[in-house]
Amino acid sequence: MIVREPAHSEDAKHYTTSRLRDEFLITDLFIPGEIMRVYSHIDRIITMGYCPAQTPQKLEEGVDVMGMLGSNYFLEGRELGVINVGGPGKITIDGTVYNMKTEDGLYTGKGTKTVVFESNDPKNPAKFYTLSAPAHKEYPTKHIDIELAKQVPMGDSSAANKRIIFQFLHPAVLDTCQLAMGLTKMEAGNVWNTMPCHTHERRMEVYFYFNLPEDGVVFHLMGKPSETRHIVVRNEEAVISPSWSIHSGCGTTSYNFIWGMVGENKTFTDMDAVNMKDIK
Repeated sequence: MIVREPAHSEDAKHYTTSRLRDEFLITDLFIPGEIMRVYSHIDRIITMGYCPAQTPQKLEEGVDVMGMLGSNYFLEGRELGVINVGGPGKITIDGTVYNMKTEDGLYTGKGTKTVVFESNDPKNPAKFYTLSAPAHKEYPTKHIDIELAKQVPMGDSSAANKRIIFQFLHPAVLDTCQLAMGLTKMEAGNVWNTMPCHTHERRMEVYFYFNLPEDGVVFHLMGKPSETRHIVVRNEEAVISPSWSIHSGCGTTSYNFIWGMVGENKTFTDMDAVNMKDIK
């Protein structure tokens, strides 16, 4: 488990490109048969990638749970959200099997003892993008077909930001303690996400970009609105976004991204809008 410490906004504006990437970028999330985990001290969120090949992968496989989390098992005091961005697979939650098509989501709450990830076809493995956050209450496991997610159209092609937001872990769909999670699809020919931009004083966010071609990139914008920086992000890479930072991006082509938030509340519209004239 890689551990990332929080960064002060006054310090971050002096970071070099390599330092920005070391602090905020998450790569190599889906290497078949391996598990990537990044534990951030920002709201204690854990970003993980499971890509089971020939054999299933357990949630806490290879982790000293007591040493890392101070608990008897991974979800003793945590909740979990998953969206599959690979081939078909399944997740077994305390003995119950949930079939996971591409772009299906799943939530399981505090107190879940065992979570096992599997692919239906090792040649087309599932890619389970997974977030975990501290939890104070138990909520039931729920499978979310993308068609059952709440859909929110946004943007306009004239501004190159027309997109549909699919809300998976959201109060309109299910109950969680603090974890919110969803998937945004940019329409063909649209490249700007979350612009005009905003910050979340009460929540941090992790952005995960996917469905980019091999030579495609997204210029992920971050930093204070008056002191912006960027990180070049490629397919199936994620960026940790502190609450003081904007989170927006522009791609060389259209793409999809998954957003995940934890913090003080789950109110999706609780954001601090940034006037375009204030961005520098």
